[in-house]
Amino acid sequence: MRKRQKKDGMRASFDLDEVLFVSPGTHKTEPPLRFPFKYFYRERLRLGTPDLIRTLRKLGYEVWIYTSSFRSDGYIRRLFRHYGVRLDGIVNGDRHKREVQSKSLTPLPQKMPARYHISLHVDDEDVICSGALLHGFEAYKLDAQDDEWKEKIIACADRIRRQSANGRGNEETVTLKK
Repeated sequence: MRKRQKKDGMRASFDLDEVLFVSPGTHKTEPPLRFPFKYFYRERLRLGTPDLIRTLRKLGYEVWIYTSSFRSDGYIRRLFRHYGVRLDGIVNGDRHKREVQSKSLTPLPQKMPARYHISLHVDDEDVICSGALLHGFEAYKLDAQDDEWKEKIIACADRIRRQSANGRGNEETVTLKK
């Protein structure tokens, strides 16, 4: 089921692996889910993820997951729901292959956020972030532990929202780094 974007709404999307799902050995993480859910959902969310998503929603953003992994839509939604977060959309490897790649005779990048009217995509992969301008979206590269990651993404999202409200759209699109 596809949802329509709210009029005048913006969309932000996040990759999962090494962006929102991180290792407690290398990143600060949210506490594990309580028993028995911690055994079904072994991934750990980067510290501050639920707060960031709620803040983006307050700014008028829909929040999506855009991952090349093949985790199911239901699995991802349930995991985030356990952290008190509602997602507006999910593009996983299956959906991307079916809706984006299958319509092209030439290979496309593994993520095409603009296809889903996503204004800002947060990822850890250089190839995705460096190709953002070419493919019509803004990217924020996030990988290493950064205690100010939420504030930086909120500032970026707020700037994009203000530019859009002023009718400037993507004419000043840039790829942002941490």
